[in-house]
Amino acid sequence: MAVRAEAVTIIRPAGSAWSNFAVHLRELADYGDLLRTLSVHRISVRYRQTVLGVVWAVLQPLLMMAIFVGVFSYLARMPSEGSPYALFAYTALLPWTFFSTAVTNATGSLVNHTQLITKVYFPREILPVTYVIASLFDFLLGLVALIGLMMWFNVPVTAASWHLVPVVALLTAWILAVALLSSAAQVRWRDIGVAMPLLVQIVMFASPVIYPLGLVPAAWRPWYLLNPIAGIINSFRDILLRGVQPEPLPLLYAAIVTACTLPVAYAIFKRAEATMADVV
Repeated sequence: MAVRAEAVTIIRPAGSAWSNFAVHLRELADYGDLLRTLSVHRISVRYRQTVLGVVWAVLQPLLMMAIFVGVFSYLARMPSEGSPYALFAYTALLPWTFFSTAVTNATGSLVNHTQLITKVYFPREILPVTYVIASLFDFLLGLVALIGLMMWFNVPVTAASWHLVPVVALLTAWILAVALLSSAAQVRWRDIGVAMPLLVQIVMFASPVIYPLGLVPAAWRPWYLLNPIAGIINSFRDILLRGVQPEPLPLLYAAIVTACTLPVAYAIFKRAEATMADVV
């Protein structure tokens, strides 16, 4: 007499498959339409009912540049390595604004969409990613303004400008890593959102935004370059202001730190995602 085998259901603990990146990335691709729709919505909502519209994407770093010129060029006499200080500052403020805006907005992306998270399933990383994409859009607009500023100061756009593509990709990857970590942490510890503006300002002064990388003492530089923004900003200036390939060591530091941090950040995010709807 044959014995029919009963179906066995295995109940795994929440988040047991958090480290299966291939599955998560395939699922994220399946929700590509949602990612695109929310990203476009994020961009349109940001400037809805504003008089200047997308001009704000360019105006913000330009106004910061004007303040920096007045304070750090005329008063503090900060060196700019032979470049006009306005251009020197704007070249750093552009990637810095991308970083600060994306990370600040993405940090609260999960908490601000509590009703969506608790009612509908979708890969939760879509929410912080849409804020990164919206900030990338602003960055690209600011890049057009930077080219115009370079023409104003008679700084040529050289063939080295093509090296900006991998540097921007690296910057976006680093921003994504920080956004995933901060947004997941904000779900459990709301202090993160309160502290984020201060943390962002601290990172700004720990990056060569208002001063050149050459002012950092050589003994401190290996530790200083563990901040990827430092190497990325220095690479921006190498490519755009000096018209040369980026200095390899600062960029190598940025690439290594980002390559190590991004998968860890994604793993932590997916691990937290299992109980996110209950905690948020």
